Amino acid sequence: MKKRFIPATVALLVLLSMTAVAATSGRYDAQIQQAVSQKLQKTKQLKDVTSNVEDGIVTLTGTVNLYQDKLDATKKIKKLDHVNGVRNNIVVAGEQVADSKLQQQLAKKIAYDRVGYSDNTFNYVAVNVTDGVVTLTGDVVWNPPLDSALAIANRTPGVKEVVSEVNVLPTSSFDDSLRARTARAIYRDSVLSRYAIDPVHPIRIVVDNGHVTLYGSVQNTMDKDLAGMRASGVPGAFSVENKLVVDNGQARGL
Repeated sequence: MKKRFIPATVALLVLLSMTAVAATSGRYDAQIQQAVSQKLQKTKQLKDVTSNVEDGIVTLTGTVNLYQDKLDATKKIKKLDHVNGVRNNIVVAGEQVADSKLQQQLAKKIAYDRVGYSDNTFNYVAVNVTDGVVTLTGDVVWNPPLDSALAIANRTPGVKEVVSEVNVLPTSSFDDSLRARTARAIYRDSVLSRYAIDPVHPIRIVVDNGHVTLYGSVQNTMDKDLAGMRASGVPGAFSVENKLVVDNGQARGL
């Protein structure tokens, strides 16, 4: 007979525990609300943001000018004492920029951002903008190029949201060797060497587990085919995919 009371007893204990947690979470709501309000008032970029606190959860509403400001709001509030979580419903209502113009601006900024870095040739980041939402795609050899591209997008006026689909490639000494040898094969060619002179728009060489993909833009079909041939002639590559775009030098992209 005693066994019948066990489930009921457990359920009651769980209910009491949940009630106690809720009561404990809510006891600091007034204190949190005051701290949040002070933090928002002191931050110029968040002057149009309001907040509400319930059971330690802060809900942010209102508007900001940049997407980075929205991200910063969450970071600032999370650091406050007794905050259990943040719901960020802030709307980015700053400058309105046409998607095509915004895409061109971001592509140019990201291309120029890492000029001079030794890994520049081996990273590929593409930009797409739809209704102010920026989606970054591509492959990078380590995190800094991705972090830098995200920082640019987050701080660009007109961007409403940023989505990253960029793949950070696994560390591989084999791939590193293949990257270097493929770069030498391409850039030491007398015809293709001119693309090494333009660090903003190089022929980008992405190597993932021995598979080589060429990205970027070239001035004619002969250059595209020649780059593919040079890459295919490098020993050790499992496959070579040539995604170079011929644009006659008029619309050079990433």
